[in-house]
Amino acid sequence: MKNLTVKKFNDFYDEGKLTSERLVEFYLERISKINLNAILEINPDALFIARALDRERRNGKKRSNLHGIPVIIKGNIDTNDKMQTTAGAKALEGNFASSDAFIVKKLREAGCVIIGKANLTEFANFVSFKMPNGYSRLGGQTRNPYGDFDTGGSSSGSAVAIAADLALLSIGTETSGSILSPSSMNSCVGLKPTVGTVSRTGIIPISFTQDTAGPITRTVEDAFELFKVIFGYDHKDPATYLIKNFSFDSKIEIIHDLYGMKFGYTDQIFEWMNKELVDIFLENLKRIEKLGGKVKKVKFKNLNKINNIEVLYYEFKLGINNYLKDKNLKVKTLSDIIKYNFENRDAIPYGQNILLYSDATDIKDGRYIEYLLNDRKYAKGEIDRLFNENDLDALLFPANYGAHITAKAQYPSIVVPAGFTEKGPFGLTFSARAFEENKLFSIALLFEKSFSERKLPDID
Repeated sequence: MKNLTVKKFNDFYDEGKLTSERLVEFYLERISKINLNAILEINPDALFIARALDRERRNGKKRSNLHGIPVIIKGNIDTNDKMQTTAGAKALEGNFASSDAFIVKKLREAGCVIIGKANLTEFANFVSFKMPNGYSRLGGQTRNPYGDFDTGGSSSGSAVAIAADLALLSIGTETSGSILSPSSMNSCVGLKPTVGTVSRTGIIPISFTQDTAGPITRTVEDAFELFKVIFGYDHKDPATYLIKNFSFDSKIEIIHDLYGMKFGYTDQIFEWMNKELVDIFLENLKRIEKLGGKVKKVKFKNLNKINNIEVLYYEFKLGINNYLKDKNLKVKTLSDIIKYNFENRDAIPYGQNILLYSDATDIKDGRYIEYLLNDRKYAKGEIDRLFNENDLDALLFPANYGAHITAKAQYPSIVVPAGFTEKGPFGLTFSARAFEENKLFSIALLFEKSFSERKLPDID
């Protein structure tokens, strides 16, 4: 049962070789034995749910291709069950949601078995600049199954769980690199969707202009299957209004080469990388050319004007206050969380300077609009210019370097395993413009099948 895919599970099920209940048992056993601090909580009802879904399927009702498949979701996503939603923070301990997040409802409707919640960099890496990737006060330090490497963040547990085969599928969230980073560092496929294709209702927020949830899986096809399920309009999330009448393809369009396709990359980000990372990225550009793609170096203007997270400081304060206002918790605002942390110093071993910066902001401040417009002008505007002037099909980035650019533009990216370095696994990221996920899946699937780089970690 190791290293299953959605297709393999369905084939085994149809052949009478596997059930959802048996697979949930398998994953729960692995979670109990493989201690990587990837999981915050286990769903105590998972086996009952799997058993019921098996019965449904035996009676001829198959809800979707994900019927009966175990899924891990990030610990900042609401579930109306026996699991808490804490984002790993001690201040939110005891937060039992009164309703499912919108995407959780869609997962359940599709027949998924949510078997647990993944550890994460606390508050999706929005507590302290000193906090390491994969650490939360409630979950401890998540560890990379490939060795003594960075886990990436903030969806660290979601990626580690998939790499270590603790679930078949997982959900992460991203504001700026939080799906792409851990997916790359754990040799996973990660999709950061267009903002507005996946509802954020019921997810502890950072930024209402950049947040999204997305799949982290072992294969491109599995990411596609999971994205199909969570994609959709939600009347409570205005960002999704644009897709109210938008249809999504039922299958990935299969392409056999990249002839006629153009890809851009920039060396402006190389100064943030070591030589080994630059070299492996350049080697992967040659792979794109071997598949027939034309690769061209491009240049962003005024990149320094978006190398910041100023917008996030302003939006987190408003977002977290709105999330907490109707929760059955003593903390009702960001100020309350900060006060709680100061009164319980063990809650913040790495400090809380990011929370303090955010709490000092006022979204009515004119500087917020200035930062927001700069993001649109120098991220979205520049990406659009580069695509139009060079007739590009996609931009190429090494791992999550450049993730902040596409995140500020609200544009989609997909990362695919593309090798290993002395610092751990490495992923190649393909980025496109809004609602071009279908194209990204086609390109990523071809790359994955042409250069199979994912290896199983030696943890058993």
